[in-house]
Amino acid sequence: MKRTDRVGAIIKILTQNPSRVFSLGYFAEKFGAAKSSISEDIAAARKMMAAMELGVIETTAGATGGVKYMPHISDGDVDALLSELCSKLEDPGRILAGGFLYTSDIMFDSSLAKRTGEVFARKFRDKKANYVVTVETKGIPVALMTADMLNLPLVVIRRESKISEGSTLSINYFSGSSDRVQKMSIAKRAVSPGTRAIIIDDFMRAGGSAKGISDMMREFDVEIVGTGVVIASREPEKKKVDDYYALVYLGKVDEIRKKIEVFPNKSAF
Repeated sequence: MKRTDRVGAIIKILTQNPSRVFSLGYFAEKFGAAKSSISEDIAAARKMMAAMELGVIETTAGATGGVKYMPHISDGDVDALLSELCSKLEDPGRILAGGFLYTSDIMFDSSLAKRTGEVFARKFRDKKANYVVTVETKGIPVALMTADMLNLPLVVIRRESKISEGSTLSINYFSGSSDRVQKMSIAKRAVSPGTRAIIIDDFMRAGGSAKGISDMMREFDVEIVGTGVVIASREPEKKKVDDYYALVYLGKVDEIRKKIEVFPNKSAF
């Protein structure tokens, strides 16, 4: 293969497997090339990716070393994503009875979910997490994309336990969105003690769900090292969790005037 062909193939393989480490020997065997040639190919790929702000290719030395692709979304692309989210959320046709908003089409849009996952992966990539955790249902796509970018397993907490989950742990928590006590459950074999997790969810009002997830993880001796939500309500100002990161903030929802206030988080990075 020509060098340009190998560089293109290396970029394709790495970007399809974000945060996964590949040894130089893997590429040397695949392309029938010397490791020294592969090292030069990787250097060329790294330079090109950095110049185009398409991500970071990292190499590590040692017996367990190798090369991996770290997803990256530029500040400009983050701004564009936040503007798009705000524009979609400001549509008065989203207003439901009681001041709620219809957001399913946004949360289940694969392109938006992927780009949102890239933002959260950039935010939390240095947290050394072992899991990404979410609660069903609308937070699953973004959480899955985030987990994929970080090469981590996704743990989905259910509203009701399922017989197919085996032994489960359930807790009750107060949901600020519905103003009532709800239940969540998780399979006991889903996580391991002494590990670290990132919470990703679609919406936060008072932070009840995030606190419920955090309390449940504490039962397994799992440390929460980051919390990311797509939309956070400005009211109430005091949340049940102190440290969280939101992409956009939801202000007043005026059912009479059909007006929705949405604000991008300009202090993202």
